[in-house]
Amino acid sequence: MSKRTPPEILSCQTVAQSKLFAVEALDLRFSNGELRTYERMKPSGRDAVMVVPVTEQGDLLLVREYAAGTERYELGFPKGLIDPGETPQQAADRELKEEIGFGSNDLTPLKQVILAPSYFSSKMTLFLGQNLYPEKQEGDEPEPLDIVRWPLAQAEELLTHLDFCEARSITALMLALRHLQNTTHNQ
Repeated sequence: MSKRTPPEILSCQTVAQSKLFAVEALDLRFSNGELRTYERMKPSGRDAVMVVPVTEQGDLLLVREYAAGTERYELGFPKGLIDPGETPQQAADRELKEEIGFGSNDLTPLKQVILAPSYFSSKMTLFLGQNLYPEKQEGDEPEPLDIVRWPLAQAEELLTHLDFCEARSITALMLALRHLQNTTHNQ
């Protein structure tokens, strides 16, 4: 694969601002001289985590929570922002305690992902959480979250569930399944 020179940023202007994002317009000059304006969303400056929790009984633990983007309740894995001073592992463990009432003694990083690199720069680290233990911590959710147990043996059926459609959760599930399959085969 050839190494390409990124376009020159001629100007960057904030065109909108909210609590969570700034929308920026970038004037770019590509190496072939082509000029374009691209828009991107800059996050609040904090990365995020998502955890695929697996119980000793062989269940996935998911949460059903309201998603303002789709205006409905969605099924997904515990997730949240990394607080200042926290490591991704500490944030992952905290989010588990806040959202499902369990901590994890075994958090395995699966991959760091970016939702849409053409428009966003925020990163999310995906984890597999095993060796869970009960511990509840107060969270920042506006209403109690529904916790859904899903048999790990039926994980592929989860992919066809209408409420399980968030790309990050699907990616996390696929990576967790691959990791679990590889560790089972290597034992």
